[in-house]
Amino acid sequence: MESESPTETKKGKSKTPKKEKESILKQKSPAEFFAENKNIAGFDNPGKCLYTTVRELVENALDSAEAISELPVIEITIEEIVKSKFNSMIGLVDRERVDEELYDDYETAKAREKRLAKEARAQEIQAKNAALGKKVKEHAVSKSSKGRGEASFYRVTCRDNGRGMPHDDIPNMFGRVLSGTKYGLKQTRGKFGLGAKMALIWSKMSTGLPIEISSSMRGQNYLSFCRLDIDIHRNIPHIHLHEKRDNKDKWHGAEIQVVIEGNWTTYRSKILHYMRQMAVITPYAQFLFKFVSDAPDKNVTIKFARRTDVMPPVPVETKHHPSSVDILLIKRLIAETSKQNLMQFLQHEFVNIGKPLAERLIGEMGPEFSPKMAVKSLTDQQIVRIHQLFRQAKFDDPSGDCLSPAGEYNLRLGIIKELHPDMVATYSGSAQVFEGHPFIVEAGVSVGGKDVKQGLNIFRFANRIPLLFEQGGDVVTRTALKRISWNNYKINQTQDKIGVFVSIVSTKIPFKGTGKEYIGDDISEIASAVKSAIQQCCIQLKSKIVKKMQAREQQERKRNLSKYIPDASNAVYNVLQEMAKSHASKKKRYEEGDADILQKVSDHLITKETLYEKLTQHVEKVDYEMALEYATQTGVREEPREDIYLQSLDGKGNFFDFHSPIFVFRLFL
Repeated sequence: MESESPTETKKGKSKTPKKEKESILKQKSPAEFFAENKNIAGFDNPGKCLYTTVRELVENALDSAEAISELPVIEITIEEIVKSKFNSMIGLVDRERVDEELYDDYETAKAREKRLAKEARAQEIQAKNAALGKKVKEHAVSKSSKGRGEASFYRVTCRDNGRGMPHDDIPNMFGRVLSGTKYGLKQTRGKFGLGAKMALIWSKMSTGLPIEISSSMRGQNYLSFCRLDIDIHRNIPHIHLHEKRDNKDKWHGAEIQVVIEGNWTTYRSKILHYMRQMAVITPYAQFLFKFVSDAPDKNVTIKFARRTDVMPPVPVETKHHPSSVDILLIKRLIAETSKQNLMQFLQHEFVNIGKPLAERLIGEMGPEFSPKMAVKSLTDQQIVRIHQLFRQAKFDDPSGDCLSPAGEYNLRLGIIKELHPDMVATYSGSAQVFEGHPFIVEAGVSVGGKDVKQGLNIFRFANRIPLLFEQGGDVVTRTALKRISWNNYKINQTQDKIGVFVSIVSTKIPFKGTGKEYIGDDISEIASAVKSAIQQCCIQLKSKIVKKMQAREQQERKRNLSKYIPDASNAVYNVLQEMAKSHASKKKRYEEGDADILQKVSDHLITKETLYEKLTQHVEKVDYEMALEYATQTGVREEPREDIYLQSLDGKGNFFDFHSPIFVFRLFL
């Protein structure tokens, strides 16, 4: 058998399978990852992106003002930008359509004729229903009226009176994902270093326009201005302009302006609902919200006025609890600590480890450990041993001193200010612990009010921020719906207008997902604390409701007695007349006192009118005595009341605040 020549082999088809191209190892920057997975940060669609941008900017502004104990004054403006104006902003010339069939909203003559006929039939049916007095449904807008490519753009501006930002830090604070000042163990509204950066990433994806930041710190005579965007692939800021300008007004704070694609129509109610809830949980802040459109009838301006100048204390950074750390965190603490030996490291890097306990722990670790050994020389095996002991040993729970809850006073004031309920009860629980992290649950329950729907209206807050989405899976919703027996507290779950407010603060809020949408129902410590707080409010309300029911019953008894006074006085007078006739004819003798009364009846000194007047006086007396007893028990006067808000004094002076669940007494020195 002859062998094939090399030439023939080349010409013939090769039977060897084609070798696959080797895969190349690639990596993504954090900015690139979140740009491709923006939904996990709350940027699901244009409408949600607009809402989340407003939310992140407002929360950053509040944090900034509270950090310097400044009463927050925040202005948020959403300006609608029509397509022609947006194109002129980016230097794009509008073009007329040349190929109509190319567009998504193109409609053939036959399709248009069919659509118009359908709309005409719908209008005819509507006219007939209207003539018959039936409810008329609003005609749906045809899909072809707006193509999917027709985007809406908005300029979002947020201005605050906070501490501002250092000039040199501004580029990295906005142009580098996963960089921020909130990564310590501390109660903060934000945790992930994403908020404002995600707004910038969305701006770059949807409009290509940079973000603009103006900032000045207290005491600075200049204002920092920075215009930048972000290099997605390298996760670094791309600075267009960064300069210092005159600060003639001595203003301090920050103003952030970003242009994004959004949808105001579908998320209008969510944004306004968020602002209203933020006003509830922060009554010490002043918010001015504006929506500006080319159509004046669409403009919205709402001012949420400040109702108190009592602010919660500033949260303080705390140290890690031994039961909450893992091996990586122990290694990081060892690398960052300034302490030399193991004894000092345990005492100063963790809470609730004093010198006696540190000595006992080191003795339990084994003979290779000693108090004076260099902490930097610990081996991986020794670090694992420390971690195992931390998980097994018993430690005191961390205190809640590092937390800053809204406070019963602010929560109650916020509820009254925004909802105007008939009655409200609040409760603030003591600090509790889950996974080594302290948390405090505050609750408020209101009955009645303005713009409140029948049934349960649930308002959820985490680290003093409203949670509006994913309500069904939240621990507060599940507890209020399934674990509270409202009838036991004289509250009708379906008929009464019930407001349930629950605020949870912690150094670690167990959000589900980075979007900070809801708190899971799988942490028994938090679920139990939420249930207890709501129940405490219900117990307070039950007492008020029972007393109100008693007062209503007393009024009903008075009405019933008064209703029978005319008939009773007539009947009694007729009986007395018959008795007087018998007494006058000497058919029957009565005792001296009764005889005197009968004589007065005969002489017309006692008439029907006299009896009517006496019975009315008696009913009034009984009602007064019962009302007096009720007022003595409740300690309040049931009279129409008007809310009065005391204005803060001009000037600053030294003072002490004495806090109570229902008021704050301020003593000026």
